[in-house]
Amino acid sequence: MIYNNVILKARNSADIDTLKGLLTTQAQVSLTEQGCQRFEVYHSEAEPEVFLLVEWWETQEDLDAHRNATHFVDVYRPQVIPLVERFPHPSQRLA
Repeated sequence: MIYNNVILKARNSADIDTLKGLLTTQAQVSLTEQGCQRFEVYHSEAEPEVFLLVEWWETQEDLDAHRNATHFVDVYRPQVIPLVERFPHPSQRLA
């Protein structure tokens, strides 16, 4: 299992509602992709400009395919990435 966690921080607070919509849709679409076991989006209550993506992929190949999928390429990269600072955290699940 591949655990991919990503912290996103909005560059401008005016973009928070836009990011909520885009990330919610990204999660819904990603959950239909092969190998996606979990794709959750969290919005910080302590820091409103911060979002956390929690992703579980069966294999690295599934995650790689996700990164080349239409929605990722046509929506996430051009519409989300310019609005955020992105901090990926591939992780090991301990418990």
